[in-house]
Amino acid sequence: MIFLDEAKVFVKAGDGGNGCMAFRREKYVPRGGPSGGDGGRGGDVFIESSERHNTLIHFRYNREFRAQRGRHGEGSNCHGADGQDVVLKVPVGTVVLDDLSGDVLHDFTEPNERIRIASGGRGGFGNAHFATSTNRAPRRHEAGYTGEERHLRLELKLLADVGLVGFPNVGKSTLISRISAARPKIADYPFTTLIPNLGVVSVDEERSFVVADIPGLIAGAHLGQGLGVQFLRHVERTRLLLHLVDVSTTSGRDPIQDLEVVTGELQAFNPELEIKVKFIVATKMDMATDPSRITALESYCRKERLKLLKISAVTGLGIPQLVYAVDEELRKPPDTEAEVVASDIEKSH
Repeated sequence: MIFLDEAKVFVKAGDGGNGCMAFRREKYVPRGGPSGGDGGRGGDVFIESSERHNTLIHFRYNREFRAQRGRHGEGSNCHGADGQDVVLKVPVGTVVLDDLSGDVLHDFTEPNERIRIASGGRGGFGNAHFATSTNRAPRRHEAGYTGEERHLRLELKLLADVGLVGFPNVGKSTLISRISAARPKIADYPFTTLIPNLGVVSVDEERSFVVADIPGLIAGAHLGQGLGVQFLRHVERTRLLLHLVDVSTTSGRDPIQDLEVVTGELQAFNPELEIKVKFIVATKMDMATDPSRITALESYCRKERLKLLKISAVTGLGIPQLVYAVDEELRKPPDTEAEVVASDIEKSH
């Protein structure tokens, strides 16, 4: 399945039907009077969140949606039929923005939410509507009103409690496959993960949390290098970031330098990501044959007041401790001030 997390669409509500100008003409009914009916109302365009969709792939080729126009009024005071509405289904977590102004129109965080995104035009009045005691044969009638139209940008932000970030091949996919039922592709080459993966981690029979595995970042990602930062919007909603660093001697990279590079890319994408709680996770401990790399990382985390967890997804070392530490952090009341700031930044981003 192709993962698509952004789409641009054009929506047009239906125009209203024209009012009719007609006069009643029946045998034995002199001066029958005006009988032109009103035009029907144009259909509306709605957007609704659905749990049956998890990507925006259905907008890949079909990007224009028009509601039906209202039918014109007819004689004998017949009102034109209203146009049919159009309903666009989007996944939960979709943000709807006006593509021209950039304003956020709605953020779908719950299933079965529905909003009217474009209103249909009102039908025009027929000449029967304008009949008065002094104007018994009006020849005035109205054209239907134009329905609203919008250019929209849809952005999908996955709803996850925890986001996994780090360089390519630090073990993000291996970790999510170890702690959840998710089965992402795992291979020994960079950028194996091309799309975000979600996994549900069960702590016990009553508690669980959702983890999002984000494709790897490299230096210059905010400038479009590697996979760029096109998927980082998915960690904006998370409450906790797990920053994975490879401490094995086979990586050929310095863990602290990796940590600083990815942190810089996160700040370049959205400076307020720094207000999120962040755990540093030292991965591949089963292959860490140089103790000095671990010691240096521990010193760095103490200096920066970051929580450090050591794991090996292959042997299972530290995995239970990681799961319980994450669950304990998520059960804490959120920092209200930080949540407000993050929400404001997310809406303006």
